[in-house]
Amino acid sequence: MSVPSLLAVEDLEVAFGAARAVRGVSFTLARGETLALAGESGCGKSLTIRALLGLLPPGARASGRVTWEGTELLTLPERERRAFRGRRLGLVPQEPAAALNPVLGVGEQVAEALRWHRGLGRRAAQAEAVRLLTEVRLPDAAARAADPPHRLSGGMRQRVLLAAALACEPECLLADEPTASLDVTVQAQILDLLRGLVRARGMSLLFITHDLALAPGLTERIAIMYAGRLVEEGPTAALLAAPAHPYTRALTASLPERWPARGPLPELRGAPPAPGDETPGCAFAPRCPHARAACVVAVPPLAIVGPGRRTACLPVVAGALARGEVPA
Repeated sequence: MSVPSLLAVEDLEVAFGAARAVRGVSFTLARGETLALAGESGCGKSLTIRALLGLLPPGARASGRVTWEGTELLTLPERERRAFRGRRLGLVPQEPAAALNPVLGVGEQVAEALRWHRGLGRRAAQAEAVRLLTEVRLPDAAARAADPPHRLSGGMRQRVLLAAALACEPECLLADEPTASLDVTVQAQILDLLRGLVRARGMSLLFITHDLALAPGLTERIAIMYAGRLVEEGPTAALLAAPAHPYTRALTASLPERWPARGPLPELRGAPPAPGDETPGCAFAPRCPHARAACVVAVPPLAIVGPGRRTACLPVVAGALARGEVPA
């Protein structure tokens, strides 16, 4: 029996004029489920979640369908969409230095969301802000709450953003590369904190990352993006153990634990297509060692290649059919 979707994204596109940066992305997220959206920089991951929130940059336009328990979000009036932001969908932005006000104390910035969305008075909001900062393990939270962001380390600032995202008790957390600017030790601490908070609060999680090594242990499923499209999706452990799409195989080959001892660093030749490139066929075909003539004719759809596994690759799907691994 399938679990009903909390969030459903269907054929989402984000365009800047005629140039499409996100192209027909579809996925679902169930209540309490954790999903990683992974791929190299510029593939459209962050634009995808900003489209869900209605926070696209100027000049960008979203189309398709994004539903929250059946409520269409893309056409929702801005006043009503604001109620979803924070209360239903909490965002942990990528850059703490850019996301935080440089002149206000970090506690006041967390308290602002509490006053806006939960209607708390100033004193109650400040007390709750300190409690949240303590929950995300900000050292000496009561004293640090008065500090402006520049007095905190990068890891501390990331904890403040996490506290602000949790302030309104969202049902789903959207974490946009929350550890990208942190060293590996602090990165591990933030991931451990995020894992514990999601489990304790029963939240859904959409985790954006360019580093596949961060997905195991944090997410149940992973979806791989390339050039604005989803090219592979499946259970995190199974997909990373046996990636099907040639692009995913190239990504996993670069994971440190898979490098041969003292061997050369794996290299993926070529470059992704330029934004707005509308060349027909599979966008990865020019870089793919398995490309066929059919690969440059039409965009391959995501097709089932195993239990819970979908891949957008004509040779892989044809091979799975030939081996009888999936029904024709």
